[in-house]
Amino acid sequence: MVFALSAWSGGAVYAAGPQPAEDLAHLIDAALANNPEIKASEARWQAYKNRIAQARSLDDPMLTFKIQNGVLKTPLDFQKDSMTAKVIGVSQQIPFWGKRELKGEAASHEAEALKWDVDERKLELARMVKETWYRLYYVDKATAVVDNNIKVIGGFITIAETRYAVGQGVQQDIYKAQVERSKMLDMRISLEQQRKSLEATLNNLLYRPADTPVGAIPDFDLTPLNLSAEELRKEAYKDRPKLKALQALIEKANAGYRLAEREFYPDFNVSLEYMQREPAMGGEGLDMYSLGLTFNLPVRRARRYAMAAEAAAEEAEARAELNSLRNDIDSGIVDLLAQMKKRQKLITLYKTGIIPQAEQDLESATINYRVGKVDFLTLLDSLMTLFNYEREYYESIADYQIKLAGLEALVGKELGRQNQP
Repeated sequence: MVFALSAWSGGAVYAAGPQPAEDLAHLIDAALANNPEIKASEARWQAYKNRIAQARSLDDPMLTFKIQNGVLKTPLDFQKDSMTAKVIGVSQQIPFWGKRELKGEAASHEAEALKWDVDERKLELARMVKETWYRLYYVDKATAVVDNNIKVIGGFITIAETRYAVGQGVQQDIYKAQVERSKMLDMRISLEQQRKSLEATLNNLLYRPADTPVGAIPDFDLTPLNLSAEELRKEAYKDRPKLKALQALIEKANAGYRLAEREFYPDFNVSLEYMQREPAMGGEGLDMYSLGLTFNLPVRRARRYAMAAEAAAEEAEARAELNSLRNDIDSGIVDLLAQMKKRQKLITLYKTGIIPQAEQDLESATINYRVGKVDFLTLLDSLMTLFNYEREYYESIADYQIKLAGLEALVGKELGRQNQP
């Protein structure tokens, strides 16, 4: 019994086990390298990036072969009529000045938006890996606390049986202790199931078999955060990929609107033809050429007005989403900072005040129960009080780091690496 209480006070029972420790940075790198959603997003970005050259290029020139002014009665007799000619020509469609540049600009901004979406997805993936990692940490610590309580309750059962054997206790104390130990065993089964589920989640993020074992989560120091809400807001406005993606979509819509304005001007087609003639009807059959310029008449103005309205609506949509995201960032920063501050205070309170006092209370209750000064319910209450505080302590540590991971995803950058012991 004394050994179990000493182990509790010394903290040795909180080790996650002999499994090799996992490294968070390595897991994040593996997820970013292997996750299929990231690869799909990168492939989509590459596809759109290759649209830029397509948008800026001219259409292929057209090559023409034809027989001009042929005689139906003798279709292949090129000397029947002096106007019959064999023609070869080339033509090129040329958009109005500035259209190709605007199409390329719109495609470039769209590809840029997708690039920032890839970075945004990476931020979210890193957040999910961190969150799962810290939840595993809490489950490991809670399991260690439960294991220790099972040992301590085993000692209580021994004490209760000894007191009952010498006529100083009641058999009901033994039953109560056994019931509490059964509750702890039930809780341990639940924690084992939670760890299996978290392992499957982590393996899914890393794109590896769901039953791949996940090692122990090592102890770590809390990551300090000394930035104010205003400083974090400025960092987010500067670094958050989603903001940059929405800004790129605004630029794309703006280019589309300017392109719609250019659609009110015609496109041109320049053609050159060479006509080879044979001598016929007493004529020399001199060769000839044809040079032409054609252009469309942009009279379908309703279609062009609709094109401009579509681009304006796209820009308005992107601006509204940008303002909404900024609002979410502002409120999210304030909320997460408040929750982290609360957890930080609780961690300090549990570590320096509540848990040491609860340990002393349990030790005193154990001694007094031995000599019959307190009943068994008081002893169990002291144990469960310490048990709950220990769990809340580790839950606060894990939740603080989870909230920090969420804040990093919200701001768009790493806010400080933890110091591994």
